[in-house]
Amino acid sequence: MLQLSDSPRSEQLTSVESAYELCRQITAKYSKTFYLGTLLMTPEKRRAIWAIYVWCRRTDELVDGPQAAMTTEETLDRWENQLEAIFRGYPTDEADVALVNTLEQFPLDIQPFRDMIEGQRMDLYRSRYGTFEELELYCYRVAGTVGLMSTAIMGVDAEQRTAPWSRELPLPNPAQEAIALGIANQLTNILRDVGEDARRGRIYLPLEDLALFNYTENDLMKGVLDDRWRALMQFQIQRARKFYLDAERGISQLSPDARWPVWSALVLYRKILNVIEENHYDVFNRRAFVPTWRKLRCLPGALVRSRMM
Repeated sequence: MLQLSDSPRSEQLTSVESAYELCRQITAKYSKTFYLGTLLMTPEKRRAIWAIYVWCRRTDELVDGPQAAMTTEETLDRWENQLEAIFRGYPTDEADVALVNTLEQFPLDIQPFRDMIEGQRMDLYRSRYGTFEELELYCYRVAGTVGLMSTAIMGVDAEQRTAPWSRELPLPNPAQEAIALGIANQLTNILRDVGEDARRGRIYLPLEDLALFNYTENDLMKGVLDDRWRALMQFQIQRARKFYLDAERGISQLSPDARWPVWSALVLYRKILNVIEENHYDVFNRRAFVPTWRKLRCLPGALVRSRMM
């Protein structure tokens, strides 16, 4: 799917409808939980989110996909050049057509996209993170940025400033909460994928946290499941849940038609942490996933929260 051309092409590569359908199919195939949340959005917003998701996925595949071994700094430079062409209105391939159309409809800023590419650059040369502060920067770049991109699509609730005494106040800006949700999701991914990442020689859990619980890199690579590991995972899960809690505070500032989808996405992804606990923290041999029936059962509660909080 990744085809980096040397110069953007301005001619129409496909119809806008076909481009969005391609993005829909990719989102549905590779992120079932995320896709379910998008179905609760208005048609215009869900299509825009699909376009952003596909760009983010393609960016991630540069360092984590089948051809990752071929990726260099120059590859990412070319990808950034292609991004800049998109923001000038020049798509390079079919998926770009959807993103160009999205940019025509929503006030997206290029900086979060650039920051995400910087996150992929980190993956080129880092396989360990010494402190949580270092990991948090990585999580912002590869996932907190998605929160910022998505907020531009969701919009904020201008009605909160209609009272005479509040009209001069600025519009709500839940940027930090959006970043918190992205970081929470990425921390959840890291905890779910510990075993898979270890098999690729990567450890995303901060080394200072491993030391705090007297658990070694060698233990992790061997998949040792003991009281030290369980205590370490409990610590990590509580940290992730704190970011989810921080994210909740910003949802009420979003446009009303966006609150249910965002609440649903938050609740559904946070459920992965529950499954890790139910699996007794065995993320080496069991992949934590939320069955469809449990996802659907969460939606009414998310709807209630979206209307009351």
